[in-house]
Amino acid sequence: MTNNFQDLLSRGDDAAIALRAPGRPALTHGGLRAQVEATITSLNALGAGRNDRVAIVLNNGPEMAACFIACAAGTTSAPLNPAYRGDEFEFYLSDLGAKLLIVERGSVSPAVEVAQKLGVRVVDLVVEEGLPAGSFTLQARDGAPSIPAALGGYAGPGDVGMVLHTSGTTSRPKIVPLSVGNLHASASNIRATLQFTSADIGLNIMPLFHIHGLIAGVLAPLSAGSQVFCTPGFNALRFFTWMDEAKPTWYTAVPTMHQAIVQRAKGNAEVIARNPLRFLRSSSSSMPPQVIRELEEIFKAPLIESYGMTEATHQMASNPLPPRARKPGTVGVAAGPEVAIMLEGVLLPRGETGEIVIRGANVTAGYENNPKANEEGFLDGWFRTGDQGVMDEEGYVSITGRLKEIINRGGEKVSPREVDEVLMDHPAVAQVVCFGMPHPKLGEEVAAVVVLKEGVAATERELQDFVGKRVADYKVPKKILFMDEIPKGATGKLQRIGLAQKLGLG
Repeated sequence: MTNNFQDLLSRGDDAAIALRAPGRPALTHGGLRAQVEATITSLNALGAGRNDRVAIVLNNGPEMAACFIACAAGTTSAPLNPAYRGDEFEFYLSDLGAKLLIVERGSVSPAVEVAQKLGVRVVDLVVEEGLPAGSFTLQARDGAPSIPAALGGYAGPGDVGMVLHTSGTTSRPKIVPLSVGNLHASASNIRATLQFTSADIGLNIMPLFHIHGLIAGVLAPLSAGSQVFCTPGFNALRFFTWMDEAKPTWYTAVPTMHQAIVQRAKGNAEVIARNPLRFLRSSSSSMPPQVIRELEEIFKAPLIESYGMTEATHQMASNPLPPRARKPGTVGVAAGPEVAIMLEGVLLPRGETGEIVIRGANVTAGYENNPKANEEGFLDGWFRTGDQGVMDEEGYVSITGRLKEIINRGGEKVSPREVDEVLMDHPAVAQVVCFGMPHPKLGEEVAAVVVLKEGVAATERELQDFVGKRVADYKVPKKILFMDEIPKGATGKLQRIGLAQKLGLG
């Protein structure tokens, strides 16, 4: 087996559907393979070859999915969030050393002006009317002649297929290079975990500048010959319309998206009944067990909670599909790489709490140009996730907190997730995120943002009393803010770190 993109994309029958989108003709697997090959040829002609950085600033949809795959297959793809401001694009395009920037034809994204200022060549992605979803051509915006790439053709397993930045909540974002071999290993791991076949149809609502959507939403299912229905991005109001059009067998999302879907599910029972799912998947942050129960009751399908991060090219552990046991509140068993628990350099026996560490073919070889981060992040061949956790006797991993998110209240350590789960049991609470806020004497104090269910009232005092009956006093939030929605990062993840500052607490 060759760990490259030709192998990864070889399973779908030529005539089987690969990509669809709302109201668009479908692209077959044969068509996708031809699109990837033609795009690599175009990129090479524009001067970008293996290990050259190609930044992609495109909205969610089938062209973004196909463009990411083609760039990763022949160059180094660098998908960026289209919502960034000019200063952010300047940081990322400079930091990456991008050779080309791909945008939609006619795009007035601030990325274009920044690229021109930095001397990065702007390339338009052109979609002709009526062509299948995911079909496009590339044209240099300046129309000038190019010097062809020195290293053309498909990238090999050791070439860098994608670079992404870490979210950088506490420090400057770090560049994570992921090799073609890493991408191949991760897509194969997820394909095996979720038992994808050519009969599966995924409804992708995840952003395609983030590892979760790119690998679990797009690459893994396509590598099984499945089809992917590419939406313009998550929209709770349109989710069930798309479900009726796509007829999916599964979807993957972050917990905040699942919670928004739950709130609209009651009025869409017929759509759900018409389109039975094989499973639902959740990743990127922890899912309250109460919401898992609710989703499984609504969709009459198992919710598979998994655990991923950029440095692992997404998936590290996952709850298995039935008939194997799912354990709500855990992220499941090792699902690709080896997973262990370590404390001060020593691997711990099952049942003991420490840092979750991983190693395997899907794990990055290291951060780029950052010896300090590599020294801190790797130990004896293991990658340190920064998550605190415990593994039970059957190998199921529970994350007890993000080491950096643990609230240190005068020496008493509080896991914000534990307080989240207690508050979620209150009948008035729809969503919650707990976090540490600065305190002059204790260092940190527990705070929470709560979204109440529609038409239900609760006071700060009432919720504090509710928590106080279930956990020690020092874990009770001293401040509870009521908001219409939880403040989230660009990918829909809850951002506990820096939240106090963002909300002006401190």
